[in-house]
Amino acid sequence: MSKEKFPSEKNLDEKETASTPEAAKKKVTEDKEAKKDKEAKKDKEAKKDNHDEKLAKEIADLKDKNKELEDKYLRSEAEIQNMQNRYSKERAQLIKYESQSLAKDILPAVDNLERALSVEADDDVSKQLKKGVKMTLDSLTKALKDHGIVEIEAEDVKFDPTLHQAVQTVVAENDDQKDHVVQVLQKGYQYKDRTLRPAMVVVAQ
Repeated sequence: MSKEKFPSEKNLDEKETASTPEAAKKKVTEDKEAKKDKEAKKDKEAKKDNHDEKLAKEIADLKDKNKELEDKYLRSEAEIQNMQNRYSKERAQLIKYESQSLAKDILPAVDNLERALSVEADDDVSKQLKKGVKMTLDSLTKALKDHGIVEIEAEDVKFDPTLHQAVQTVVAENDDQKDHVVQVLQKGYQYKDRTLRPAMVVVAQ
């Protein structure tokens, strides 16, 4: 029959084994390594948290910058559109009223031709000359009309400050004549929807 150790003897042997210098040294080394691993893991987690925080801040900054650039783009786009609209409108105005300056320069010549026609012609030469002046005036008047330049109606019409310029007033002969033009001193002209030159008139009051 083999001899077995009693439990008390086994525990004693294990205690002796655990308390040896080699075992104690091994345990200290294992504890150090475990602590080192724990600290490394903690440091790694801290670095990860710091990296995530830094990344989140960069993303937020980029979003803000993108929003700012988008706002600037929309403003620039709107400004360009406004400039194009303004340019188109100004160009349309220039095209519509391109003959205005020329018409203003021609009107004095029309006035002079009309004055020449008001002079009485006594001989054949004067009559022929007057006929030539009338033909010239008719051609000029037609050319002006073809370009949208027409005479402003003034004689015996109600005074309109946008079309007429009152240079003199007279006493009205009756109530119907009040605030009406009784004499035209100089013809006025309209260019399309603009008053090129108001008619100089005498108004009854």
